[in-house]
Amino acid sequence: MRRFASILFLLAVAAFVTAVHADAAPPRVLVFSKTEGWRHDSIPVAVETLRRLVGEAGMAMDATEDSSAFDAANLARYRIVVFANTTGDVLDPAQQRALETFVRRGGGFLGVHSAADTEHDWPWYGQLVGAYFRTHPPGLQASRVQPERDGEPVGDGWPARDELYNYADNPRPRVRVVATVDERAYEGGTMGADHPIAWCRAFDGGRAWYTGLGHDRTIYARPEFLAQLRQGLRYAAGRSDDC
Repeated sequence: MRRFASILFLLAVAAFVTAVHADAAPPRVLVFSKTEGWRHDSIPVAVETLRRLVGEAGMAMDATEDSSAFDAANLARYRIVVFANTTGDVLDPAQQRALETFVRRGGGFLGVHSAADTEHDWPWYGQLVGAYFRTHPPGLQASRVQPERDGEPVGDGWPARDELYNYADNPRPRVRVVATVDERAYEGGTMGADHPIAWCRAFDGGRAWYTGLGHDRTIYARPEFLAQLRQGLRYAAGRSDDC
């Protein structure tokens, strides 16, 4: 009987240790960078930058270009899914449904740059991202990024040189704008005086955060852009309501 009680005790301890270990496991982030259109040469820099920021945030990261990762059971392992410069039609209908289920169960989404030039024929995804890419001015151009909160500018802004997207429409009525760019500083802008470039929203049970910056490799070295990505990770993970 004593031996049996000892075995039960050891099994209980093992179960407790296993449960503690499971609770201590860091939230996971899946970074997806598959392209079926234009492929940005900044993708490796984007992935490694995100790996560093995710680690700093106490989370763990997997990176893939394999669409089969978009399976409901697999996505349930993650807190955030990042589309890092994806382009084109990258998910089949079953994989699309898996991402929808992930978000509806409270998952977070973070889109970088050409995430807005992805899945143009999937209306739900367009709502998730907030706006689709329409055009961009030729080449890299300099502008000024103006952060804002609750519709009001915050600070003096910061200079950025990147490919600056024009979107199919202005997302402001349906999102919380994080930052705008000043079209007066460059040629080819089509959105006018109010040109959002980063935003967030609660959507369909989850959270979505997007930045239109991230085309050029060098912008990943700018502290202001890194701060923007950190902010996006916090929001998408549900760690902050301030996006």
